[in-house]
Amino acid sequence: MSQENLLFLDRKDVLACLDGIDPVEVITQVLRDQATGRTEIPAEGYLSWRNGEDAYSRAIAMLGALHRPEGSVYGMKLINASVSNPARGMERAGGLSFVFDPETARPKLIAEAGYLSAVRTAAYTMASLRALGPAAWDGLTLIGAGTLARAHLDLLTRAFPDARRVVVHDSSAERAEELVRWAADRHPGLKVTVSDSAERAVGATSVVVTVTTSDSPYIPAAWITPGTFLAHVSLDDFTEEVYASAEAVYGDDLTLIEENPRRIMGRLMTEGRLVRAGAEGSGRGRTVEGTLGEVLLGQVPAVRPEKGHVLSNPFGMSILDVGLIDAVHRRAEELGVGQRITLF
Repeated sequence: MSQENLLFLDRKDVLACLDGIDPVEVITQVLRDQATGRTEIPAEGYLSWRNGEDAYSRAIAMLGALHRPEGSVYGMKLINASVSNPARGMERAGGLSFVFDPETARPKLIAEAGYLSAVRTAAYTMASLRALGPAAWDGLTLIGAGTLARAHLDLLTRAFPDARRVVVHDSSAERAEELVRWAADRHPGLKVTVSDSAERAVGATSVVVTVTTSDSPYIPAAWITPGTFLAHVSLDDFTEEVYASAEAVYGDDLTLIEENPRRIMGRLMTEGRLVRAGAEGSGRGRTVEGTLGEVLLGQVPAVRPEKGHVLSNPFGMSILDVGLIDAVHRRAEELGVGQRITLF
């Protein structure tokens, strides 16, 4: 019997690999693959519970495949989280990403996924901002100041090097101030300021990105300045009226969104208040323009905010994780980083 081994990448290795990769371009290509039908997204595994502090905790297993002319890529992200983790001094979410050997089906790479998952999410935001954001904008608002906020600032400076101003609001003033100190050290070209009001933060710029753990919508349309792009990254921040009054609404995979009523966009689609373009009975609710992948291929129009607001609401697709971990894997092999682990 032949020996089996795999490559393990810790966060330091992952960061070294990301330095040589453009995550926004990786994610953009995966979205194009999706729109041309070269991807597979099985149903995700989801398990939730209340921990000893009665805090919401969950485990999500996300499998996916990319089928490209040069060969198929198969992988998975296991991402677990508890909302009480930040109080313990831990990141809310953490886990592992896998790449599978297409011939043997064995895992050939395992990597720390906490920050990698955040980068994947931030890269989608940057890709959506390029395609759907205001024609001109002078600042970005972050609602939330955790790991996802840091990943967004990391990619903001790469994707939009002329960006200079960021307004942040968090339910924890201490966490918001910590983000300001971190940004001053890591991204001195950015002026990051704290707003003590979510309403004032939302109205302060024409790009608003929500990266919270809220499970109750609280941002009404009245807070939003005309000409604003909204990236609804987290679960439930914007109210139903924000969707109903938008100039345009986009998702990442409308089937995945519709099948998950735990999030507001999925709930609205299940109830028929948001409907796919061309769907039977589409006159009942507000039409969803399409997916970002369709925008990138020119299959649906790219509507940028002018007199109102445009909303992008990604569900979070496994194929984005698979595409990014595949790029990291290839970079790791080039650099010779990581630890070889012999299984037997």
